[in-house]
This record gives sequence, C-alpha cells and structure tokens, in this order.
Amino acid sequence: MEPVRHDDRQEIASLRLQPAVLGKRRNWKKHLAAVLLLLPLLLFIIGFFVVPMLYILYLSFIDTERLSGTNAVYSIDNYVRFFTDSYYLHSLWLTIKVSLYTVIVSLLLGYPVALTMAKCSPRVRGLLTLLVASPLLISIVVRNFGWYLLLLPNGTVNQLLTGLGITESPLKLLFSEAGVVIGLSNAYMPFMILSIATSLYNIDPSLEKAAAILGASPFRSFLSITLPLSLPGIVSGMVLVFSMSMSAYVTPALMGGANVPMLPVVAYDQIIHLLRWTYGSAVSYVLLGITLAIVTIFTRMMERGRYREVFR
Repeated sequence: MEPVRHDDRQEIASLRLQPAVLGKRRNWKKHLAAVLLLLPLLLFIIGFFVVPMLYILYLSFIDTERLSGTNAVYSIDNYVRFFTDSYYLHSLWLTIKVSLYTVIVSLLLGYPVALTMAKCSPRVRGLLTLLVASPLLISIVVRNFGWYLLLLPNGTVNQLLTGLGITESPLKLLFSEAGVVIGLSNAYMPFMILSIATSLYNIDPSLEKAAAILGASPFRSFLSITLPLSLPGIVSGMVLVFSMSMSAYVTPALMGGANVPMLPVVAYDQIIHLLRWTYGSAVSYVLLGITLAIVTIFTRMMERGRYREVFR
C-alpha cells in the first residue's frame, strides 16, 4: 500500500475558513436576536397601523353610489369628487395655510428660547427644558379649553386689549383661523424648541469666538455661523410642527368649529356624522399624500440648497 500523503495546504485553508464561518454564525445570531427583540413592536405596528391604513386605502376606492347588491364597485370617483369640489379644495388650502402659520409662529417664538437654552448654564438649561416640556404633561383638550376661555369675546385677552385702549371692540379670536393658530402653536411649540436646541448644543463655541476676534459683530456672527449651523434643527422642527398641524383634529374642532373646516375635521364628519366611510377614507389619504409631498419637497430643497453641507 502507498503511504497517505498529508497535504498541509488543505489544513491551512481550512484553518483560514474557520474564523470566517464563525463570524458569519455570530452575525446571524446577532441579527436573529435583534429580530426577536423587535418582533413585539413590529407585530404591534403591523396590527394597529399598517393593517388599518391598508383597510382605509381599500375603502377609499369603493364607490358606494354604484354598488350592485353585495358586490363592491371599485373606482377613483371619491378622489375625483374631492379635487373637483371647491369646498374640499378650500378646506385643503385652509389646512395648509393654518399649518404654515403655525410653523412660522412656532419658529419665531421658539428660536429665541432655544438660543437662550444653548447659551445658559447647564443648571438653567435643565430648568428651561423642564418648563418647555411641562405643557406636554397636560392633555391637549385641557389646554384648548383654557385657551377657549381666554379667547372668548368677554375673555381675559379681549378685556385686556379693550382695557388698555388697543382695540375699541372685542376681537373675534375664537372660531377663527387666529384661534386655531394660537392653539396649535401652543400645543406644538415645545417640539420646535427642543429640535432647534439640539442643533444649537452641537455648535462649537470657539467658532463664535473666532468670528469675534476677526471683527464680526454678534449679529453678523449669528447670521453667518449660528443660524446656518442650526438649520438641521430648524428643518426638523418645521417638519414636525407642520405634519402634526396638518393632522390635528382636537384643536381645529374646539377652536375653529364650523368656521375653520380643516381636513381632519372634514374627514371625521364624513365618517362619523354622515357615515360616508369610503369618501372619508379618500379624504384621509388625500391629506396624508399632500402632507408627505410637501414635507418631502421641502426637505429635499433644504438638503440641496445653499447650506446643504450642514445636513451631511
């Protein structure tokens, strides 16, 4: 018999493959552990968000006016009816306009607060953060009823304005666009402040010192350094406030009523009061699509604009 030859090259190759195989097994175990940890959340999201949203999408394509017995008739008539009716188009424009006003008010009032939080000491910053976030601990319904009492024709705000001689007669602040903007700004301003403050915290203070050494005034330093570097937080806050304002129901219903028919209120009335489930579903998806389109276009424009470097 011939002696069996021992090939060292095969043994070396097998030793080289063992760490790679072990690494793949470890990665597979890590992925499996991550999937198992996320499984309860995924099941919750699928069961209570994805499935209902798909069902609403399904309902939006059913034409109830052409039902034949128990057989559903599918068409895009609900969407065509929306975009050809001036009332619903006005409601869509009103929703976008009120949401934009809310974003502007929240940004103008929230940025100074966020800048103060970034400049103050850690102890004061913690106190200001608590004050900013504390309204979120109170139900939005309770806060809206508080504003309801303040904005009445004989409420505190109008009494103060007439008492100081600023206005001769009470202003119509309730059941108007102004009242809805006030309520939405009060509800969502903390999100704007905290988003901007997060970006301001990451700005290196030495940049402003260097600008001052080079002769830049505080205002010039703010326009050239602080404001551009805080754009990611501004954009995040604007997207948050705009999205939540577009989908808000409680505040427009209480502060605006029938005088301010924003789309969430219209969709609710169609489904609950008029029992037009299919048309209300179509209105809901129009609102969702318009919101996503505006947010996507705005973020892309900001990321590709003059200050695109700060978003990288």
